[in-house]
Amino acid sequence: MENQETNGVVPLSYQTEKPISLSLEPENSDEINDSPIEQVRLTVPITDDPSLPCLTFRTWLLGIVSCALLAFLNQFFGYRQNALYISSVSAQIVVLPIGMLMAAKLPNKMIRIPATKWSFSMNPGPFNLKEHVLITIFANSGSNSVYAVNIITIVKAFYHRGIHLMAALLLTQTTQMLGYGWAGLFRKFLVDSPYMWWPNNLVQVSLFRALHDVEKRPKGGLTRLQFFLMVLASSFAYYIVPNYLFPSITALSFVCWIWKDSVTAQQIGSGLGGLGVGSFALDWSTVAGFLGSPLATPGFAIANIMVGFCLVLYVLIPIAYWTNSYEAKKFPIFSPHVFDANGQEYNVSAILNETTFKFNEQGYDGYSKINLSIFFSYAYGLSFATLAATLSHVALFHGRSIWKQTKATLQDKFGDVHTRLMKKNYEPVPQWWFYTLFVVVLPLAMLACEGFGGQLQLPYWGVLLAMGLALLFTLPIGVIKATTNQQPGLNVITELIIGYMYPGKPLANVAFKTYGYISMTQAIMFLNDFKLGHYMKIPPKSMFVVQLVGTLVASSVYFSTAWWLLTSVENIYDVFYNASIIWGVAGPLRMFGRLGLYSKMNYFFLIGLLAPLPVWILSHKFPEHKFISLIHMPIILGGAGAMPPARAVNYICWGSVGFFFNFYVYRRYKGWWARHNYILSAGLDAGVAFMAILCYFTLQVRDINGMRWWGLDLDDHCPLASCPTAPGIEVEGCPVF
Repeated sequence: MENQETNGVVPLSYQTEKPISLSLEPENSDEINDSPIEQVRLTVPITDDPSLPCLTFRTWLLGIVSCALLAFLNQFFGYRQNALYISSVSAQIVVLPIGMLMAAKLPNKMIRIPATKWSFSMNPGPFNLKEHVLITIFANSGSNSVYAVNIITIVKAFYHRGIHLMAALLLTQTTQMLGYGWAGLFRKFLVDSPYMWWPNNLVQVSLFRALHDVEKRPKGGLTRLQFFLMVLASSFAYYIVPNYLFPSITALSFVCWIWKDSVTAQQIGSGLGGLGVGSFALDWSTVAGFLGSPLATPGFAIANIMVGFCLVLYVLIPIAYWTNSYEAKKFPIFSPHVFDANGQEYNVSAILNETTFKFNEQGYDGYSKINLSIFFSYAYGLSFATLAATLSHVALFHGRSIWKQTKATLQDKFGDVHTRLMKKNYEPVPQWWFYTLFVVVLPLAMLACEGFGGQLQLPYWGVLLAMGLALLFTLPIGVIKATTNQQPGLNVITELIIGYMYPGKPLANVAFKTYGYISMTQAIMFLNDFKLGHYMKIPPKSMFVVQLVGTLVASSVYFSTAWWLLTSVENIYDVFYNASIIWGVAGPLRMFGRLGLYSKMNYFFLIGLLAPLPVWILSHKFPEHKFISLIHMPIILGGAGAMPPARAVNYICWGSVGFFFNFYVYRRYKGWWARHNYILSAGLDAGVAFMAILCYFTLQVRDINGMRWWGLDLDDHCPLASCPTAPGIEVEGCPVF
């Protein structure tokens, strides 16, 4: 909506506030592309047309519909055992022809809103790039799951306890919105800074350019749009093989096929349940499903991740397992589950008093301490090291530049061509918008936890502590994400802290984790989308409004769908429940404290804190060796951090594809890489997404699974990989040594 005196853009107050040229010619043709990041120079245009309408009727309609639809579908099908995830790339492609059809068919007559001075046009002109970007931001909100729904799920489906409707709704909304309040504090460092380049956004930029730029086909070649459509069609057609006809192709472990009766061989060769030596896949979803697209990850980050992965999986874990550290041979070499002292899965009901909903210490003492697989135990230790290394790495390598940026920001002498264009054409979002949002959301978060009979168990100080933790880590983790496309999480450290401070309260534990972990994640996601708007020259106020409304719509739809299903459908499944018991009931004291088996894992905090120091010293002592500064200890320590749910085969395939395109192709065929790399990534993602949707709704939802044969199992056929090798341990399907 807008004032009648404008050109049909909705609303004018959220658009360009400064006088702008109405010329359709780019007014910045004399700008120099001085971005310090080569990938950005090769991908992001330095032109802008500030006269293009942004918050139009089409933006609101298509944006809100795509946001709500994606939120409903992802939550509805997320509860199924064979869950379906629909990404925003689907909406990004589908809305383009719909937007163009609306531009061709809708009337351009101005419509006045009764009792106001506002009016709008249903058709302010051709469907443009900026409308498309904002609709995609709406869709991003709908495609990103709402973590707090897991709390509501375990309360109603597993603990079989009631939770007030308003408490659940406030929990859902405030966990999604709290981080936005302080995201504004870091815009200058994580959005305006040209060195914070957010590699994953370049895929979106390339796709938008392919869909909208008018391009002449080169002789003997293809336009970017033609290349994208070719990749999309090929990916779409091929994905029926791994998704429906031959699911076993997602993890091929030849070692297991050769040594069918050897537990050790299958532990070494299984790509899903072991070390993955010799395993591979012929499936893009295996490559990009857990670690993101390797084509969008910088080459130096891929190298650091794979070094960390190899050190953990092929040095640390084999030594620890075959020396029987922590009695590792009693348990699978790789498993996210918890076990008792006899190698069986832990019986949670033995340590939980279901009447009082509290920890049963007598039952625990008479049963067993909590045991982890050797990989999972070191995964926790390495997650401790990663967070500590993140703080020290950013302080050592970026502390001085952050201080310089702070001073430069105050003097307004900071940025590259994209920052100059944004400052020239658009007014920024006022800081008080962020502060007001924070002041409104924080009391509502406290009300959700303290009010309604304290059903969530978390006191007000827990909300404040979680917020402080998230605030502390937003900048350092944001720097890591903005430069490497990798994002360490706060889920483990939040569980650890509240587990020590407030033991025996499972819901308090998961609520604290959600406020600490998700508010930081949402702040970083907000800044990530802001950087996309920065590259695409979207008015900042339009970005803010779309992100705010999109989050409100998405969280409301996610909550409503989950509440409806939880009150009408039985047999809901959620792995969140197990974590709430282990961390919230038994508590970290009985895992990583003096009463647990894994107290030495706390030394990883010190290891992580000190790890970046030698690299920093060497980079200053030998500045001529530029590769030293590319050694990224938080990424190396967290290299295997996506396991689980990722498996060895995911890393092997991801690293292989990443090295090929971002080292070999990037160096040998830079022209091809600049033109096609990110388009290739988007086309592969889109083809997989559309075929997954088509197969799901036409076949799998009706349990039509085709002819039964060996390759139809979603498995690498290594049944012995998860077997223990300690003498006397009996597990179904495994030999007894």
